[in-house]
Amino acid sequence: MENAWLIPLFPLVSFLFLLLFGKRLKEASAFVGILATLASLVYSILVLLERLESPTHKAEAVWLTIGNLELTAGFEVNQLNALMLVIVSLVSFLVHTYSKGYMHGDERFPVFYAYLGLFTFAMLGLVISPNLLQTYIFWELVGVGSFLLIGFYFYKESAKAAAKKAFIMTRIGDVGLLIGMILLFWQTGSFEYDEIFAAVEEGAISGTMITLTAILIFIGAVGKSGQFPLHTWLPDAMEGPTPVSALIHAATMVAAGVYLVASLFPLFNASETAMLTVAIIGAFTAIFAASIGLVQNDIKRVLAYSTVSQLGYMMLALGSAGYVAGVFHLMTHAFFKALLFLAAGSVIHAVHTQDIEKMGGLWKKLTFTGPLFLIGTLAISGVPLFSGFFSKDEILIAAWAHGNYGLFWLAVIAAFFTAFYMFRLFFMVFTGEARSEMKNVHESPSVMTLPMLVLAVLAVVAGYVNTPWFGAFLGDWLVEGNEALGHGHIAGPGWIMIVATAVSLLGILLAWMMYSKNSISRDWLSSRAPIAYGVVKNKYYIDEIYNQSVVFATKAISLFLRFIELFVVEGLVKLTTATVQALGKTGAKIQNGQVQTYGTIAFVGLAVLMVIYALTGGYL
Repeated sequence: MENAWLIPLFPLVSFLFLLLFGKRLKEASAFVGILATLASLVYSILVLLERLESPTHKAEAVWLTIGNLELTAGFEVNQLNALMLVIVSLVSFLVHTYSKGYMHGDERFPVFYAYLGLFTFAMLGLVISPNLLQTYIFWELVGVGSFLLIGFYFYKESAKAAAKKAFIMTRIGDVGLLIGMILLFWQTGSFEYDEIFAAVEEGAISGTMITLTAILIFIGAVGKSGQFPLHTWLPDAMEGPTPVSALIHAATMVAAGVYLVASLFPLFNASETAMLTVAIIGAFTAIFAASIGLVQNDIKRVLAYSTVSQLGYMMLALGSAGYVAGVFHLMTHAFFKALLFLAAGSVIHAVHTQDIEKMGGLWKKLTFTGPLFLIGTLAISGVPLFSGFFSKDEILIAAWAHGNYGLFWLAVIAAFFTAFYMFRLFFMVFTGEARSEMKNVHESPSVMTLPMLVLAVLAVVAGYVNTPWFGAFLGDWLVEGNEALGHGHIAGPGWIMIVATAVSLLGILLAWMMYSKNSISRDWLSSRAPIAYGVVKNKYYIDEIYNQSVVFATKAISLFLRFIELFVVEGLVKLTTATVQALGKTGAKIQNGQVQTYGTIAFVGLAVLMVIYALTGGYL
C-alpha cells in the first residue's frame, strides 16, 4: 500500500508516451495502453489484498505553503477506494483491450488510446485522493478527459455539441462542489477528510452549515452522475465511441459522483435534510430515467437512460443510510453495465446501426454476443442469483428500513420498468426476424469477445460477496472501524425480496408478450395514450425547456453584454481616442518650427498674464 500512488501513474505514462510516439506506433499504440492499465490492475489487486488484512494507509507531503497554511498532496488507501481502484482499473483494462478490435482502422487510433490513458489516470487519481482539494483537481481532469472522448469524432456536429454539453452541464454542478469545499475549509481550516469528519463528530460545525455544505457537494455529484435535473448530458454522451460509453457509464465519470457522496458519507449522515435530499433526488431520477428508457429506439440511449436510473438507485441507497448497499450496487453495476455496453458495441460493429427497429434475429448470427448480452440483461433486471438481484435488494431494504416508504415503492416501480425496457431491447435485437437487410453480419473478434466474457462471469458471481445467504463479507469489511457508515448488512422483511423478484419477472413477461410472442400490440400504449407516449418519447421535453429558458436567457444576456461592449465600452474608447487624436493634430499644427511664431505666442501669453495680474490686484 505504501506504493499505491504508482497506480494512476501507469496510464499517465501511456498518455504522455502516445502523445510523443503514437503516430509512429499507429495501431501498436493499443499495446502501450493495455499494458499500462494491466499494470494498474495488478497493482490494485495487490493493494486490495493487503488492505483486507491491514489498516488504512495514508501518506502526504506539503505541496504549498501560504503563510501559516500548509496544503498537502498524497494518497490514501481505505476500504472504499481500495475496492474502487480494482473496479476502475479492471473495467479500464477490459475497455482498452476491447477497443483494439472496435477502433481498428480508425485514423486517430493512437489519439484515442492517449485519451483513454488520461481519463483512466484522472479517475484513479481521484479515487486515492486524501483531501477535497486534490479530489477537486482530479475531478476536473476527469471532466477534461470526458470532453475529449465524447467529442472524439469532432468532425460530427452532434459529437461536438455533446462534448460541449457534457462539459458545461457538469461545470454547473462543480460550482456547487467548489462552494461547498470553500465553506468546509472556512469552518474547519482544512481540506482533509479526516479533519472534516472529526469536526463534524465534535460538533464544531453547526447543523445548518453541515446541511448546506453537504447539499452543495451533492450538487457536484448530481452533475457528474447525471442525476435530475443535470442528467441531459449523459444520453448525448453516446456520440463518443462505444468503448468510451462503457468506460464512462460503468466505472469512471458517472461513478465519481456516487463515490464522492460515499467518501463524504459521515458528513451527509450528520444531516437528515441532506440525506433526505439525496434519497429523493435518487429515487425520482431512478423512475424518471427508467420511464424514458421504455420507448427509446437507439440501443446505446436505452443503456444510457438505464445508467441514469441505476445511479439514482445508488443515491437512494446512500440517502437512506445504506452506505454498503450503494457501494455494493456501484460495484455490481460496473460489471454488468460495462458488459452491456461492450455487447452493444459488438452488435453495432456487426450491423452498422444503432436503431433497434432495424435489428432482429441476431441470436443465431451473433452466437457469442447474444448469450453475453442476455447475462447482462438478467443481471440488471434483478433476476435471482445474478449480481444485480443481490445489490438491488440491498437498496430496497435500506430504503424500507430507513422509513422512506414512498421512495421504496418508486424504486420498486423503477425495477419493473428496468426489467421491461431491458428485455424489450433484448427481444428486439436478438429474437424474431431481421426488420431490415443486414449483410455480412458476423461475430466480433476474440479481442472484443474475451473482455465481455470476463465481465459476464463477474455479472453473475460478483453479488455473492455480500449476501444474507453467503455472508456479508464485503459489507462487514467496508464499514469496519467506522460506526458512521452503519452496518454491513441491513435486515429487512423477506417479502421485499419476493416483491422485487415478482416485479422483475413481470416486466420480463410483459416484454416477451409484446416483443417476442407478439400477443400484445407494441403500440398498445401509444394508441391509447398518445399524448403521454409523446411526452415520454421526447424525454419530457427537458432539453426543449432548457433551450427556451436557461439557454435562451443566457444568449439574451450575452447579446446584451455584447451590445454594451460594442456600442458603450468600445464607443467610449473610440470617442476618447478620437478626442486625443484631434487635440494632438491641433497641437501639431501649432508646432510649425518657426521661432518667430513661438516668440509671438510667448509674448502674447506674457501680456495676457500681466493683464490678469493687474485686474485681480495681484491675487492670482
